[in-house]
Amino acid sequence: MTKQEEIERLKQEKDAVILAHYYTLPEVQAVADYVGDSYYLSEMAVNLPQKTIVFCGVSFMGESAKLLNPGKTVLMPDASADCPMAHMVTKEAVDAAREKYPDLVVVCYINSTAEVKSWSDVCVTSANAVQIVKKLPDRHILFIPDKNLARYVASQVPEKEFVFHDGYCPVHEEMSAKEIQDLKGQHPAAEVLVHPECNEKVLALADYTGSTSGIIAYAKQSAAKEFIIGTETGVSFALEQAREDAAFYFPQTEPVCQNMKKITLDGVMDVLKNGKNEVRPMGEHLSETAGESLRKMLVLAGKK
Repeated sequence: MTKQEEIERLKQEKDAVILAHYYTLPEVQAVADYVGDSYYLSEMAVNLPQKTIVFCGVSFMGESAKLLNPGKTVLMPDASADCPMAHMVTKEAVDAAREKYPDLVVVCYINSTAEVKSWSDVCVTSANAVQIVKKLPDRHILFIPDKNLARYVASQVPEKEFVFHDGYCPVHEEMSAKEIQDLKGQHPAAEVLVHPECNEKVLALADYTGSTSGIIAYAKQSAAKEFIIGTETGVSFALEQAREDAAFYFPQTEPVCQNMKKITLDGVMDVLKNGKNEVRPMGEHLSETAGESLRKMLVLAGKK
């Protein structure tokens, strides 16, 4: 029996469903029941009938799934897979901003810990941040923790006043604009598609800026046959499925999230067999406050 067949057997036996982020390894995405970005996977998690969720992603994703599904078992194939940006904000910084701006609303990127979500008024993803911020009645927005996504959202919602934080995704922040320009020189007909977590110099080169799912959707409908991609390389699996006739180029310094690559088929099998790495309940206060910021996101994004 192959690993894929064993995983399928275990899924049926354990009444489990597998969710995988676009940044995981291709073989992991191939065995998943649902593959997507953070928003899609959050949305899916609240509608699934299975009693066990195997979340192929980093720790904040498993926490979010548990917050939205407190009665379900959420398993992480690798307990050490984490997101550095998720920790790049302090309670002191949030409290200081609230004190300075009485009309402040704290908008928290979903790429954050449950504790950070509990300090916030609403969560967003890169796919729905602009839509949600536009709906907020408050004028001052503290956007945590990602400075790059915050600046992009601010550019799309000029009627709001933003308070920026200094967090970032190392993979996107360190992407080289020069390497993007070099690729453009080699492939002048290629369209440049980038994630808003990228630094400002990279965003300035983009033909399209959007979430991972947005990048895939854009490439699918574009008439172009070549694309330069400014996000994590795991998205190539979905891009190549969407456009078999197109070529996709990534920067020479490959943008790889080592934490996402920790998720393997062996890890998926292991947690299905043994129930390891379960995301534990987080306590009544944390579950309620952090969960409310996620539920508010789903409502404002148009999902109940």
